[in-house]
Amino acid sequence: MTATARSTALQVLCAMNRADAWADAALKAQITRDRLSPQDAALCTRLVYGVLQNRMLLDFWLSAYCTQKPDHLQFPLLDILRLGAYQIVFLDKIPDSAAVNESVNLARQAGRGQASGLVNAVLRKIVRNKNDLPKPDSRDAVQYISLTYSHPKWLVRRLVKLLGAEGAEAFCKANNDVAPVTVQVNPLKTTQPALLEELREAGVAADSHPWVPGCLELTGTGNLTALPAFREGKFLVQDGAARLVTQAAAPQPGWQVIDVCSAPGGKAFSAAMAMGDRGNILSCDLHENKLKRVREGAERLGLRSIQTVAADGRTFRPEWERAADLVLVDAPCSGLGIIRKKPEIRYKRPDNFFGLPVVQAAILDNAARYVKPGGTLLYSTCTILPEENEQITDAFLAEHPDFSRENFALPQPVGETDGQFTFWPHLHGVDGFYICRMKRN
Repeated sequence: MTATARSTALQVLCAMNRADAWADAALKAQITRDRLSPQDAALCTRLVYGVLQNRMLLDFWLSAYCTQKPDHLQFPLLDILRLGAYQIVFLDKIPDSAAVNESVNLARQAGRGQASGLVNAVLRKIVRNKNDLPKPDSRDAVQYISLTYSHPKWLVRRLVKLLGAEGAEAFCKANNDVAPVTVQVNPLKTTQPALLEELREAGVAADSHPWVPGCLELTGTGNLTALPAFREGKFLVQDGAARLVTQAAAPQPGWQVIDVCSAPGGKAFSAAMAMGDRGNILSCDLHENKLKRVREGAERLGLRSIQTVAADGRTFRPEWERAADLVLVDAPCSGLGIIRKKPEIRYKRPDNFFGLPVVQAAILDNAARYVKPGGTLLYSTCTILPEENEQITDAFLAEHPDFSRENFALPQPVGETDGQFTFWPHLHGVDGFYICRMKRN
């Protein structure tokens, strides 16, 4: 049987349910196995991410037109219905009849032919009512935001406390927007104008980032790794917020740098570029297979100042004590700031996050021992929760009087900071991110 965009999308969603796989890795693997054309690969990707971004809302609609509760349906009928409903409601270029018929075919191909009538009936009801679908109750702000933008109630409650109902809704809405691919120009190999021209000639829609220097925003990229500019190491795929970690750290040529949670290496690469590849960067991670990716990335980018070391960020290495001008701690975190890139994060159980602050505090406490007097300790995460961010650095500074926050400046709209800053997708157009710069006095 020849694979289609829809059948591959179903396989990816099933893999995520079965093995708790990440969408980007599962997509890449399944698209490669099924040998999809670029057009089908693009549709498959849109289907998978669209279903993930709207899963709770899709289930809300399906429950209105299905006699069985959605979560009681036989596997994988629920995902087949979600795929069909998503196409009907959100994808204008796909005829409703095609969305229904292809979903019925998926049910038969999955060995659920006896349920094809149910799939047909439910999706046809959605077609008939697509302009008058039921709406979540707006009188309950948490329930309304949760269902409308498919974010779990526990997260929405936290966001409402942090941002108010209006801010929480704006954050969740931004998470469901299609985020452009952001890349950092490698100044050791090209210039921003030259790379812009090269990418546009290759058919990629590219523009300078609205406010992050040295970065471009790309759309319609297809397979980025197939571009000559990528293979030649002329750019690094990295969000603007992650790029600004390096700007806040301000590494200088000749510095000794230790990146204690480095893989896949983006911040180490960015630091090496900022240093003109002059100095020494120890890129550390617990897993050797991840360090292999760092070495491959450094080689592609032409960076020779990076060395990889297998090391646990919580375990003290005496030979590094007070040896570094800069120590980067990009701590393992809940990832709630990058939901727009990894929509499945929103469905992780909150229990999975409870132990993270203990790990983060232990890594930061150990990493501080590597900073020389007068040196810089830079803590960052890709989350927006205070207990993983300012509460960690507040507690650290209370226990380490020889460290203090150090102001840093970023481009507008941020400007001068008091030593720490949290980015929000709906406010700054970049991933949710926290940066704190500290100095050893």
